[in-house]
Amino acid sequence: MPSPYEVVLGDAFDDLHPRLRAYFGEIPPGSVGRGRGTFDRVGTPMRWLWPVLAVLARQGIAFAVWEQQVPFEVENHSTEGDAHAAPHHPTVSAIRTFHFRKSQRQMIDAITLEKAPDGGLVLVDHLGPRRYLSAQLHMTVRDGALDMRSTKTTRMTVRVGRRHIRIPALIAPTVTLTERFDNATERQHVSVVLAVPGLGRIYEYAGFFEYAITAESHGGTFG
Repeated sequence: MPSPYEVVLGDAFDDLHPRLRAYFGEIPPGSVGRGRGTFDRVGTPMRWLWPVLAVLARQGIAFAVWEQQVPFEVENHSTEGDAHAAPHHPTVSAIRTFHFRKSQRQMIDAITLEKAPDGGLVLVDHLGPRRYLSAQLHMTVRDGALDMRSTKTTRMTVRVGRRHIRIPALIAPTVTLTERFDNATERQHVSVVLAVPGLGRIYEYAGFFEYAITAESHGGTFG
């Protein structure tokens, strides 16, 4: 079954670098995508933001740190039957494990396809195991790389109880994610930036990693 990325990108999916097509494409039943690498940097040097990030850390969304050379692993799963997703479309869930100097923390998110007001389908990223933050993402393929971003015209919501309340565009954070494959190093590169109107960049992580689709029962990352 096509992944959420394949459905939304349509013919543009073929313009991705072949290694990115493997990353964003369908994860076959009984398989899982596993990656391992190092983030050049994680967090923000603006320590006055750390109390806010500490709250997000409890939800598996962001962390109150500013560290370099952080080892990490990522594990991607494809599932069906998600209550948020459009019928007959899979959800891609990711668990990213960060090995900080003093602790190991996990960031969790789920990518779904959901119905737009115009009847089409949009890509939505739900952040945290309880999905307290959700953001619609617009995707663009450039030179084989994939850019995903929320904008003032897309929708970002926060969960309050059982309700999902839209954050006004004037104060809504924007998320920018770029995935590319570096032929020189034979590794994938990811860059994520969270920005807030009036403050600019408040959180980021970026680095290189290797990735492969393996049997779900296979405990290792590669080989």
